[in-house]
Amino acid sequence: MTATVDDSAGVQQVSPFVASLRARPRPELPTKPVTLTVEQDRRWRQERLVGALRIFARLGFEEQLAGHLSVRDPELPDHFWLNPLGRAFSRLRVSDLVLVGPQGLAVHGEGRVSTAAFTIHSHIFAARPDVMATAHTHSVYGKALSALSQPLLPITQDSCMFFEDNVVIPFEGLVRGEEEGKRIVDHLGSNRVAVLANHGLLTTGRSVDEAAALFVIAERAAQAQLLAAAAGELTLIPPEVARANHDQARGDGSTLFLNLWEQIVHEEPDLLL
Repeated sequence: MTATVDDSAGVQQVSPFVASLRARPRPELPTKPVTLTVEQDRRWRQERLVGALRIFARLGFEEQLAGHLSVRDPELPDHFWLNPLGRAFSRLRVSDLVLVGPQGLAVHGEGRVSTAAFTIHSHIFAARPDVMATAHTHSVYGKALSALSQPLLPITQDSCMFFEDNVVIPFEGLVRGEEEGKRIVDHLGSNRVAVLANHGLLTTGRSVDEAAALFVIAERAAQAQLLAAAAGELTLIPPEVARANHDQARGDGSTLFLNLWEQIVHEEPDLLL
């Protein structure tokens, strides 16, 4: 069966499908609900955190005992949820997370708290009220870039996301004491991303989505930078173009994280337990 459509050339015979086509409003991407109770918000953050940990495992960012991701508690802003030390990212569930108090001890959950994780994350949360989540692991390309003490450079459209928004922090040994936490915070400033020299990448965000997505993008940018530098001289994007691209692409990381989240929660729904 066909339908008729009037156009400038006269009457055209078309199928019912073509005749039914209409321009539709552009739908918004899924976002965090605006109205949540404290309990619902806590659960939302926990699920995203465990999802990010599982994603990091799939991408090969986990190494030995190194690596930690955290998110602030919505009710206790000086407490944060953290993956327990010595547990595989790929096996973690919401019920495995630990809540870390201001003294560096777990106040909820059975797992052990990493001293380095507490030192880094607690100082960032204390100094940066805009930061809700932080990610740090010893990913391969992040470590390789950190061995050169180089920042992420604006050599591609994607890497412009970090233009004037990442910093190199000199290496001074294992992260243990209070002074080291303060030193990292001082160097980080208002940047979202840091290359910890001779160590690895560190990202922050206004949500788990943002911190995790920025880490994935930064790791890939580090890989591209290392490959390009090995092949020849880098061509930097002009500062004014890189700055404009950064401002347009800054976002909150949700576009990348949405894809990764959809896949991980579909294929590994036990993370929600």
